[in-house]
Amino acid sequence: MRLIAGKAIADRVKDAVAKNIHKLSGPRPNLAIILAGDRQDSALYVSLKEREAKLVGIDTHIYRLQDTDNEADLLTLIDFLNKDDLIDGILIQLPLPERFQTDKAIAALDPQKDVDGFCLHHPEYVISPVLAAVTASLDYTQVDYGNKRALVLHNSDVFGDSVVEMLEKRNIIAEKISVQGFDLLDDQTADALYQKVCAAGKQVDILVTALGLPRFVKKEMVKEGAIVIDIGIAKVAGKVYGDVDSDDIKNYAAWLTPVPGGIGPMTIAFLFKNVWEIYSRQKKKKD
Repeated sequence: MRLIAGKAIADRVKDAVAKNIHKLSGPRPNLAIILAGDRQDSALYVSLKEREAKLVGIDTHIYRLQDTDNEADLLTLIDFLNKDDLIDGILIQLPLPERFQTDKAIAALDPQKDVDGFCLHHPEYVISPVLAAVTASLDYTQVDYGNKRALVLHNSDVFGDSVVEMLEKRNIIAEKISVQGFDLLDDQTADALYQKVCAAGKQVDILVTALGLPRFVKKEMVKEGAIVIDIGIAKVAGKVYGDVDSDDIKNYAAWLTPVPGGIGPMTIAFLFKNVWEIYSRQKKKKD
C-alpha cells in the first residue's frame, strides 16, 4: 500500500497563497468560521484551520454557537457576516447539529463569500476544498479512474451529494451510504449498517470516507487494489485517528491518504486558496 503525500501537495498550495499575501501593502484576507455543537472532529478541524491560517497570513474569526442557540440565531449570524465588509469568506463547519437545517444555512450564505463552494450560485473560481483534495489525491495516484466504481461514506447529506456529483463528472460510477449517528445506534441496527457498508465497499475501486469514527474502516470493507480516501478525523486519548484502520487494510488497498498528513492538510490549503481568490477579486473591484 502506498501513501498519498497530502502534506506535500498542501505545502505547495499554501506557499503560493502566502507569497501572494506577503506582497500586500494593505489589509489581509479575513475568514469567518462558524462552529456549532461539540463534535470533537469539527473542533479539531477548526483549530487546525485557525493555526494554519496564521502561517499564510489569513486572519480568522471564530463564531461559536452554544447549545441554547437555535436556527434563527444561526441565520442571524450568517446575515451579519454576509453584510460585514471586513469578512471576505465564510465557512460553516459541517456537520451541523441536528437542530439546524444544513441546506437552509448554506442557502443563507452570500455565494460570493462561500469558501466551501456549497452554495448553488458560488463563483466558478471557488472549488470545494474537500472536493479539490479528493481530486488531487486521485490525480496523485496516476490511476485511470474513468468508469471505476466508488463508494462515499458520509454523515452529512450535503457533503455526500457533492462528492458523488464530483466523482460522476469524472466518469466514476458513485454511490453513497449515510453512517450518521452510527455510534448511537442499537447493536442490531449498527451491525446491519456495518454489514451493508462491508458488502458495498468490497465492490468498489475507490472508497471515500468522512465519518469521524476512528478506525471504522476495516479490511472487510475494502476491495483489493482499491484507492482509499480518508477524510475522517477524531482524537482519542490525545492521538489523532482517521476513519481507516491503516494497519488492517495495508495488504488490501493500493493507495491511502494517511491521517494525519493526508486530506486534512490539503483541505485547509485549498480553503485558503479560495479565501485568496475571493479576496483578490473583490480587491480588484474596489480598486
